[in-house]
Amino acid sequence: QVQLVESGGGLVQPGGSRRLSCAASGGVFSIYLMAWYRQAPGKTPELVASITSGGTSNYADSVKGRFTISGDIAKKTVHLQMNSLKPEDTAVYYCNIRPRASDPNGFWGHGTQVTVTA
Repeated sequence: QVQLVESGGGLVQPGGSRRLSCAASGGVFSIYLMAWYRQAPGKTPELVASITSGGTSNYADSVKGRFTISGDIAKKTVHLQMNSLKPEDTAVYYCNIRPRASDPNGFWGHGTQVTVTA
């Protein structure tokens, strides 16, 4: 059974930093793409950042220049370094791993809360 476990969430002041981590265990035998999504209260989920097995990364405009995604295919881990955090970054952050390009959903973690407040 595949499990994705996120960690690193918590309370942080505006302008601060936080590093999220996600580790996959179980039947993940290949990785096509790893990503972080977030969902703020009352809002639809949005893609924050993604990285392919080839190392190509993509970011939402709202986090460009502030967040950095990194992944280790062999270790089945993905991280999200978040700097210069803003109150509007407050959300539940979810890790997503897609084993194949043909699988649009992949596997999901249960989420970790990040709250940016003074």
